[in-house]
Amino acid sequence: MSIFEVIMLVCFGSAWPASIYKSSVSRTAKGKSMTFLIIVFTGYIAGILHKVFYNLDWVVTLYAINGLMVLVDIGLTRRNKAFDLRGVS
Repeated sequence: MSIFEVIMLVCFGSAWPASIYKSSVSRTAKGKSMTFLIIVFTGYIAGILHKVFYNLDWVVTLYAINGLMVLVDIGLTRRNKAFDLRGVS
């Protein structure tokens, strides 16, 4: 475990609740990048796999929490994209 890794995950993780909130209330996918979300999610999965295979410690929970928040944002973005296509606001 590195304190810098923990700080990085806490800092990144603190941004996701705001993004999730914005996605849930805006009901539009405008300004959101599904490609970006998938890249970030893939990065968290890679971090989890590294922890599991090479350096398992409690920090894996931070990766998992962050990954789950990104997954929620991906789901909301997909929903909002469907709203955009149907013209729902």
